[in-house]
Amino acid sequence: MRDYAIDLFERWTAMWNGDLTLAEEIMAAEFTLRYAQPGAEIYDDIHTPAAFAAQIDKFRGEVPGLEYRSQGEPVVEMTDARTGFIARPYGARIVGADGTVARDLSGTDILKFENGQIIEVWSVSGGLVGRSFYA
Repeated sequence: MRDYAIDLFERWTAMWNGDLTLAEEIMAAEFTLRYAQPGAEIYDDIHTPAAFAAQIDKFRGEVPGLEYRSQGEPVVEMTDARTGFIARPYGARIVGADGTVARDLSGTDILKFENGQIIEVWSVSGGLVGRSFYA
């Protein structure tokens, strides 16, 4: 079951990397996003997979060259019914059109899920002006 939670986080990361079809698969029909990043207030009013996918697409268009990856050790607490929490640090790298790394950033996401779908998210980072845990 621990592997399920880790895979769910990997699919969450893939969604943020542009595989927006995952929103309908991994997000519950209604959910809550709690983003502490500066300027992230727009996420307060997003509660459906379609709206979330649209916002991720818009965000990715505003920040070309952005790629997320899991970092650090996951912390998992869950039951047999694919219900629980996974918390994990992530890294974000912005690569310029010429292939050079413009910035490395980090944050931590906590996903609460029920019956295999994400129902609540807490996300903390410094946003696009943040820094990497490993800098």
